[in-house]
Amino acid sequence: MTIHRRSFLKSAAAFAAVFPARGADAVLAYVGTYSSPKGPEGSKGYGKGIYLFQMDPSTGTLTLREVFASDANPSWLAFDPSRTHLYAANETDTYRGASSGSVSAYSIERSSGRLTALNTVSSQGAGPAHLSVHPSGKYVLVANYAGGTVAVLPIRPDGSLGDATDVKHDAGPVGPVRAASAPPGSFAISGHERTHAHMVQSDPSGRFVLSADLAMDQILIWKFDAEKGTLAPNNPASATVPPGDGPRHFTFHRNGRWMYSLQEEASTLIAFDYDAARGSLTAKQTISSLPKGFRGTNFTSEVMISADGRFLYAANRLHDTIAWFSIGPSGTLTFGGEEWTRGDYPRSFNIDPSGNFLYTCNQRADAIAAFRVNRQTGALTFTGQYTDVGTPAIVIFLA
Repeated sequence: MTIHRRSFLKSAAAFAAVFPARGADAVLAYVGTYSSPKGPEGSKGYGKGIYLFQMDPSTGTLTLREVFASDANPSWLAFDPSRTHLYAANETDTYRGASSGSVSAYSIERSSGRLTALNTVSSQGAGPAHLSVHPSGKYVLVANYAGGTVAVLPIRPDGSLGDATDVKHDAGPVGPVRAASAPPGSFAISGHERTHAHMVQSDPSGRFVLSADLAMDQILIWKFDAEKGTLAPNNPASATVPPGDGPRHFTFHRNGRWMYSLQEEASTLIAFDYDAARGSLTAKQTISSLPKGFRGTNFTSEVMISADGRFLYAANRLHDTIAWFSIGPSGTLTFGGEEWTRGDYPRSFNIDPSGNFLYTCNQRADAIAAFRVNRQTGALTFTGQYTDVGTPAIVIFLA
């Protein structure tokens, strides 16, 4: 993994000359990419590292400010709670000769958005596909897809990372090749040959940490010791999804009482009631992320709830759509509609801080497409704007 420090220094003067400090109302966006010859699913990555854009809040237009060079597939990004530091999961299989990816820490110059590389440490497993920051701001949690592990990385006072305080290896039988809940005619059969940790995040309280293992068809639940940075199995220790369905990502509702899991190979959403006192999940609804009558293969990717808590969005790859659902008084979902992503294989998406625009990272189309959000209905309308980015994987916003 290479963070090109010389490039950081060379670009600093040009950055300051061309782009003055952002205005008080400006919104900045960071885009993580696949940037190595070995990108996702064995394909080449065409990104250059982490991109910094400025967003026009009235039109949604993204204007490039800078690229922070990295050839290590910084495919997932997250801020700390103070939003003064950014952390990147570098989705590679080898770090310093070991079978592992890595995680990089950056400080953020708030006036301009400029990143300064602090350090890089092992993610304690190959192919880190997701990371999050604990609400305490003291730890980064990372899920290593290829390695089948989750790790806790302490955040030092200066924002840099220390070596892992805990590493858990997902262990147990894997599910069947074919998803029990897949749509008719589906050949979505990847990911059940060995354990695959796909996401890790704490609950809103920070007392519990949840991790999705796609191959085990389980959402693992851990009690978290915020003083030691360690994980211990909860009771119950997991929630199970139907065999072969493959939980990928999940999201909590802002009320803390509902959680939604998106299954990659079944193309389903499961609505759970969440008991915050016990750290337990109880499934109450399963609904397809695809339109009624769909037949064929699809892989889901990302799931997100609008800031007002009224709508849930889910991305479909191969079908290449973003579907939206209204969230009812009890937390159940009702399919609202879908919008074509205007590009191939949406890896992830995000909604800007105003809630007015949704941006989808179309991985195989090498572009980010922008959509206006109808705040009353949840519907999406394409703005006509494409932003060129090689193999985009994630976009996050700094207001």
